[in-house]
Amino acid sequence: MAHAYTPGLKVSKGMTIRKERRLPLKGTVLVDVGNYVHANDVVAKADLPGNVQLVNIANKLSVPANDVVEYTIKNVGEPVEKDEVLAETQGIFGLFKSQVRSPITGEVENISNVTGQVILREAPIPVEVIAYVDGSVAEVAGDEGITVETYGTYIQGIFGIGGETLGVLEVVVDSPDAPLTPDLIQPEHRGKILVGGSIVSHDAIREAIRGGVRGLIAGGIDDQDLRELLGYELGVAITGSEDIGITLVVTEGFGKIRMADRTFNLLRERQGLKTSINGTTQIRAGVVRPEIIVPTESSEDLIEDAVVAGRLEVGTPIRVIREPHFGKLGRVTALPVELQLLETGANVRVLEVELEDGAQITLPRANVEIIEEIHSSSSDVS
Repeated sequence: MAHAYTPGLKVSKGMTIRKERRLPLKGTVLVDVGNYVHANDVVAKADLPGNVQLVNIANKLSVPANDVVEYTIKNVGEPVEKDEVLAETQGIFGLFKSQVRSPITGEVENISNVTGQVILREAPIPVEVIAYVDGSVAEVAGDEGITVETYGTYIQGIFGIGGETLGVLEVVVDSPDAPLTPDLIQPEHRGKILVGGSIVSHDAIREAIRGGVRGLIAGGIDDQDLRELLGYELGVAITGSEDIGITLVVTEGFGKIRMADRTFNLLRERQGLKTSINGTTQIRAGVVRPEIIVPTESSEDLIEDAVVAGRLEVGTPIRVIREPHFGKLGRVTALPVELQLLETGANVRVLEVELEDGAQITLPRANVEIIEEIHSSSSDVS
């Protein structure tokens, strides 16, 4: 049978998932291999060096740079409080002293008799890394972090905003083509991750933020609503650092797009379970997809995987990722070997697709991505 290879989104009912949890610098790992950890457990921590502040003592006291040590009250390594006297002149008969006070609370890091400056450093900034998912510690990378391994449902989205968050999953619509509207968000949804259908509106997102909802999952979002939510036009840079009070994962694309039945049904089956989501997205080299992870206690749904990841063949489920059919779902019906001439003048390999509405179209292979329907104990996600 003819086949080709293309990037794809993973939609798995049950698979082994491995997540690296790394510190930005060397620190202390708090767990050992084999330990069971919960999603919100702190597994590693470190202290980032505080910000540096330069104080030009020579200039402020009008003294030579090489005399600064003589006038500085604090020594290197000593703590200093904000507005505490850092340096002063002797004055005349103890009067008319000139003083320099510390602009920050921190520590004296250096006194230079060349520049006449004192370098102050603010207190270290503590950094903690949580496990993110319930599971077992599979690896410990020295003093840099760990790898957590779990088994569960894994779904990749096509776009997201906001970083990692945790909450109990709840489906608030009756069908995958129903929109997620503000009236569906209730006070009891505080701290939860809500699942909609075809689209989530700007008003619904705002209501969710006001109600303390942790995350939203929906088939689509209007690009104008996204601009209004963020306050700026989103470029092609990586997302995930947005501080808007909620994490959003879009599974299908922009506009009102019915959530794929398989995705919706999987989320409905996992309703009531603790769920981890991450909206981080990068669409350039080194693609990063938003994700939904629902750990389960056993691998009872395990079926050996007979699908080769990334392989296109007749029957493979796909999503169109370029206009004019952007976001539509379908299955491959044929993979012609011959190159075909496009309107742009390029000769490319194409594939024939039957969309969910029954329409038959022909597309360049670069215009689609596989929806990987994986059920395997040997498939890893890092």
